[in-house]
Amino acid sequence: MARPVFIVDGSRTPFLKARSGPGPFTPVDLALQCGRPLLARQPFSPTDFDQVILGCVNVIADEMNPARVAALRLGMGEDMVAFTVQINCGSGMQSIDTAYRYIREGHADMILAGGTEALSHAPLVWPNSGVRWFAGLATAKGVAAKLAAAFKLRPRYLKPIIGLERGLTDPITDLNMGQTAEVVGHLFGITRAQSDAYAAESHRRLAHAQGAGFLKGEVETAFSRDGKFFDHDDGVRPDSTAETLAKLRPVFERPWGQVTAGNSSQITDGASWVIVASDAAVAKHRLTPKAAIVDSHWAALDPSIMGLGPVMSATPLLQRNDLTIRDVDTWELNEAFATQVLGCLAAWNDDKFCREILGLDGAAGEIDRERLNVDGGAISLGHPVGTSGNRIVLHLVNAMKRLGTRRGVATECIGGGLGGAMLIEAV
Repeated sequence: MARPVFIVDGSRTPFLKARSGPGPFTPVDLALQCGRPLLARQPFSPTDFDQVILGCVNVIADEMNPARVAALRLGMGEDMVAFTVQINCGSGMQSIDTAYRYIREGHADMILAGGTEALSHAPLVWPNSGVRWFAGLATAKGVAAKLAAAFKLRPRYLKPIIGLERGLTDPITDLNMGQTAEVVGHLFGITRAQSDAYAAESHRRLAHAQGAGFLKGEVETAFSRDGKFFDHDDGVRPDSTAETLAKLRPVFERPWGQVTAGNSSQITDGASWVIVASDAAVAKHRLTPKAAIVDSHWAALDPSIMGLGPVMSATPLLQRNDLTIRDVDTWELNEAFATQVLGCLAAWNDDKFCREILGLDGAAGEIDRERLNVDGGAISLGHPVGTSGNRIVLHLVNAMKRLGTRRGVATECIGGGLGGAMLIEAV
């Protein structure tokens, strides 16, 4: 029989907006900044875990398999099995889901599951023509051959490509992620004013959560090697309004597009961990679970409308558990783009879409905005790709505990045409 699986604790770093050049932390640095205080407050040794699973998309050359590097630097022992998972925006949730399944089936009792991403460290990439020129120069034999190869150099060979820009472009449709949000917005008639109003509200909610201390115990202060400290998500703009955001130009589809820098998620660095445990581990270490993982579901769809991934993944998850949208008290839907979030809400409330695409008897219903992303989301705090899926689960658990709600869903769209959803219940 499947065993119950619990989330007993978790923490994350502040999400730091990428500015000019690489930020103060690599992916593993970030994982350590929130991992050390998390492990230090536990009543057991770091070596008591069975595994470490870490989501990361932008792995840097000096930290291959960052899960293993982080586990060793966290003092978890040389015999600690640790591996990295990658499913784009879902990587941080995939780490939790993999841990959940290992524990549920009896293959482990306690796993440290996380996500980390330093998008500011995304590399510049040489064009293929430049790589071929360097290869020809390196393999040329003799002075004459090397001179001949050198004279073939063209300025365009040395023009670097922004790796992050290519990474955020779908290789099948050749649409970047912002363009896919434009497609979703067009399908459901989302207006620019609606997107800007949603984005402004995200900033207001995060600013309120920070001021009210709602993130205390979730966000750990990070200390860089030059002595600076970072204690809050620094991309929040509490003075944002729909009117000020309306002044920004569309980024992807000018002049008529809906998606701007102001109503999109921010390019950000950050990490997050949760401790996933069986009932046996809870009893052995006398732990107090925060919530139980009930179920999860992954779905796939046309990459050009990847923003509808939450609809395609959360709907079957609810159906399998005999639940409706109205049965969910608290939602965390990752805010890749305001237009995309609003498109998901519109899809669930669209009779034709729900009948023809989801196979329902009619519209699934309307999600109460007071139950959705109650403390803001990626538009205001950022979207470090490999981390966000972990953060939304961690924050969902904490928000449910604070609000006294019983049932929650964390869900996200995933680049490449995927979606992930996880059902959480209070204990």
